[in-house]
Amino acid sequence: MPAADDLHTIRDFVRYGVTRLTAAGVSFGHGTTTALDEAAFMVLESLHLPVDELDPWLDARLTIEERTRLAALFEERCTTRKPAAYLMGRTYIRGVPFRSDARAIVPRSFIGELLAGDLFGEEGIGLIAQPDRVQRVLDLCTGSGCLAILAAMVYPQAEVDAVDLSPDALALAAENVAEHGMEAHVHLHRGDLFAPLGTTRYDLIITNPPYVDAEAVAGLPAEYRHEPVMAFAGGPDGLDIVRRILAEAPKHLAAHGGIICEIGTGKEILEAEYPGLPFLWLDTEDSEGEVFWLSAADLG
Repeated sequence: MPAADDLHTIRDFVRYGVTRLTAAGVSFGHGTTTALDEAAFMVLESLHLPVDELDPWLDARLTIEERTRLAALFEERCTTRKPAAYLMGRTYIRGVPFRSDARAIVPRSFIGELLAGDLFGEEGIGLIAQPDRVQRVLDLCTGSGCLAILAAMVYPQAEVDAVDLSPDALALAAENVAEHGMEAHVHLHRGDLFAPLGTTRYDLIITNPPYVDAEAVAGLPAEYRHEPVMAFAGGPDGLDIVRRILAEAPKHLAAHGGIICEIGTGKEILEAEYPGLPFLWLDTEDSEGEVFWLSAADLG
C-alpha cells in the first residue's frame, strides 16, 4: 500500500488520516467530532498508546507492520463507513474504555460527561442532596452498559440495574461489566423499560433512550446505519419512548430520587406537552437543551 511506503511517523499518519477522512466526506459523532480527533484516536488506539496523549508520540517512527495496518485501517474507515469505534473494537467516555461492536450503539452520551464530572458528587450543584446515600441506580436502555458502569464508579456503594430489550446489546454489556470488574454491582436485565424490575424504587434513574424521529432515522449517515436501528428509532417525533419513561418513572423513584434523561432535539415539544413539569436542562461541552433532570417531587 503506497501510504505505508511513504509515511513513517505518527505525525505522518495523523496528517494522512485527516486528509483521507476529509476527502472521503465521512461523518463523525461516535466519540469524536472532527477529522483530527478521529485520526488521532485511530492511530493511538491501533498502536496501544494513550488516546489522550498525542504530542509525546508525534515523531515516533513506525514499523512496516504498523504502517501497513494503519494505512489499511484508514482505507477501511473511508470505504465501509463503519464507525471508528467498531473498527477499533473500543471507545472511551471521559477516559474510561468500553468495548464496542455492532451488537450495540457506539458508547456515547452527554450523560457520560455529566456523570464523569462533579454534577452528582459531593462538590456538585446538589441534584442529589446526599450522594453517599444513593443505594440503587437504574440505567434504562443500557446498550453497551457504559452509563451503568460509569454510575457504579460514581456510586461504588450502590447496586446498579441496567435494562435493555436487545439480547445482543446485553451480551456486549456483560463483557464490559466483566472487563471493569463490576459483576457484583451492575446487574443486567432483559426487558421493555421497567417491565423486568417489579416494584423496585431507585434513588437515581439514568436513561439515554432511542429519541431520533422517523424522518431523521430515514436520513441517517452511513456510519449510523451500521448501528442497530432500534437504538435510534423513537417514533414519529422521536419522543415515544421518552413519554413512556415519564409516565412510568414515578412508580420507580424513591421519594428523594430523580431522573436524568437524554432526548436529543425534542426540548420544545416536551416543554409544550408537559407544561407542569419543571425540566432542568443540563448543558454539556457539546450539547444544549438535550438532557433534562426531574426529581421525584417534580414528577409528583
